[in-house]
Amino acid sequence: MSHNLKILDMKNLKITVKALFLTVAVVLLSSSTAPNVHAPQAPKKVIKIGFIPLTDCAPLVVAKEMGFFQKHGVEVQLSKEASWANVRDKILNGELDGAHCLFSMPFSVYTGVGGKAGSEMKIAMVLNNNGQGITLSKEFCGLVGFKDYKKVAAAVKAVQAKKEVTFAMTFPGGTHDIWLRNWLAACGVNQKSVGIITIPPPQMVANMKVDNMEGYSVGEPWNGVAAGQNVGFTHVASQDIWKHHPEKALVVNKEFAEASKEDLKKVMKAVMEACQWLDNMGNRKKAAGWLTKPNYVNAPLAVIEARLMGSNDLGCELGVQKYKDDYMTFYNKGFVNAPRKSHGIWFMAQYVRFGYLKSDPDYKAIAEKLVMDDLYNEVAKSMNVTLPGDDMKPFKITIDPTTFDPNNPPQYVSLAKK
Repeated sequence: MSHNLKILDMKNLKITVKALFLTVAVVLLSSSTAPNVHAPQAPKKVIKIGFIPLTDCAPLVVAKEMGFFQKHGVEVQLSKEASWANVRDKILNGELDGAHCLFSMPFSVYTGVGGKAGSEMKIAMVLNNNGQGITLSKEFCGLVGFKDYKKVAAAVKAVQAKKEVTFAMTFPGGTHDIWLRNWLAACGVNQKSVGIITIPPPQMVANMKVDNMEGYSVGEPWNGVAAGQNVGFTHVASQDIWKHHPEKALVVNKEFAEASKEDLKKVMKAVMEACQWLDNMGNRKKAAGWLTKPNYVNAPLAVIEARLMGSNDLGCELGVQKYKDDYMTFYNKGFVNAPRKSHGIWFMAQYVRFGYLKSDPDYKAIAEKLVMDDLYNEVAKSMNVTLPGDDMKPFKITIDPTTFDPNNPPQYVSLAKK
């Protein structure tokens, strides 16, 4: 009886093993002929975008905090950077795919003013207009007031009787540098008679406190912070120098722009949506609440919020200046975001005017190489954003009486130098 059971068990075992082999064979065969729907997906590329702690990094912060990047199908990591030189280097070497960047930096770098000549950084879109400023130290308090241009030259001489006068900007050939030099020219101050140094934006107030300079040109909130701490006062806002000027741009690495164009378009759409959101003034207090955080701008909420709302407490008992249509704008019905070749040509003409370049660069060729206006137009049309249609037309800036024709920059330079 037990012998028969053993035989039966062995038969069952053989059948079980055979069935097991057949099952494995079927599984292997099916896996080789049919797709595995449960296979893990390749991870999304993380797009790294840098920013400097300035109020006008807001479109990137809002796109991140509001989930607009995620909505448009891209994973973006924001990277807080220490200086514009850092941003330049990291975009060029690919450590950053793109960044919140001075609009004029790509032209400065390419022409050799602020970097190795021929290095390409691409402008995808503009992030904001207006909202920068020139702060003067308390030594100028009482000598000049708000937009008191006619008294500046005499005030500089009065201070020079006691010490050397130095002004700071944030990057050679950058927007803040060119606002400073245009202001000096309009005030009748020879730029060679004063010192001009480079200081990263977040370090401006601390450097003025220890008397490293008597004035500086920078973005908000660092003008407002100086006024709030009674370190200096706001003498002029950049919109008083050029109303609705281009300021920061989304600037990208050349290889990223070429190899990941679809991802770049998604990033641009998310940023455009953030710019639209920011131009609803009811949203700006919420934006200020994000910007004040240590991982972003790390400056007093009240200062960020007030100047975002167009209310500038100037300091030096000069009262409050309120801007009604020319505070910092991020969208303005599409006017802000279109990158214009003519604006790049204007900045390069300033480099010749102020002696950075000894001869005229190939204005149009450089602008066409660095400004991605075709890609911007494609993105804008897909989002029903109006295209301004004013590129390459003559224009004037507020503080300069000379008309600029982007089709003839040498003529402008010869007139502006007189």
